[in-house]
Amino acid sequence: MKSFWALLHRDVTLAIREGGAIGTALGFFLVVVSLMPLGLGPDLNLLSRIAAGILWIALLLAALLSLNRIFEADHEDGTLDVLATGPLPLELVTAAKSLAHWVTTGIPLAIMAPVLGILLNLDLAAYPVLVATTLVGTPAVSFLGAIGAALTMKTRRGGLLLALIVLPLYVPTLIFGISAVSAGAGPAGIGASFLILAAISLVTIVLGPLAAAAALKVQLQ
Repeated sequence: MKSFWALLHRDVTLAIREGGAIGTALGFFLVVVSLMPLGLGPDLNLLSRIAAGILWIALLLAALLSLNRIFEADHEDGTLDVLATGPLPLELVTAAKSLAHWVTTGIPLAIMAPVLGILLNLDLAAYPVLVATTLVGTPAVSFLGAIGAALTMKTRRGGLLLALIVLPLYVPTLIFGISAVSAGAGPAGIGASFLILAAISLVTIVLGPLAAAAALKVQLQ
């Protein structure tokens, strides 16, 4: 496990040092959410009703922008070939890189979401639930995204193909993320939707690295 933590630390350090992917994701998230009140008009009740949906959709699209960097940079400089032949199983390599993507993209987006909720007149009771659901749901975004990133790693200009592969996989996370926020803002509090969202993340954390590693083995042959 020492190699796993070393690889995770390396990827997190590189992502923070370069900053481009994180800045692009946060900037896109800010711009999309900021434009919504301008497009929908000054109806605060309407914005409040659809705020959770807008925040979750914008978060998924923002995270999508940085998915291709999970493996692409290491493939270009040959690091991925070294990692594939090293002592650390490729499944743990993909797990470490997916986890690094969550730490450097998923967590910042989850922290930023309640700040942007102010622009959408989000109900005050929904803020704690929004933070909890985005923190619990974003691991699924990174671990599912790693599968698409592995499948399109050697595809030139594969951004559109990556989106076509990954976005359908995000549908359950999107549905239960929005419904958990809506339920949490009501008198019933966090309920089954939040537990299902957590279950989706746990399943993707277990199965995502296996699928991504299988895709990488095909790509590296």
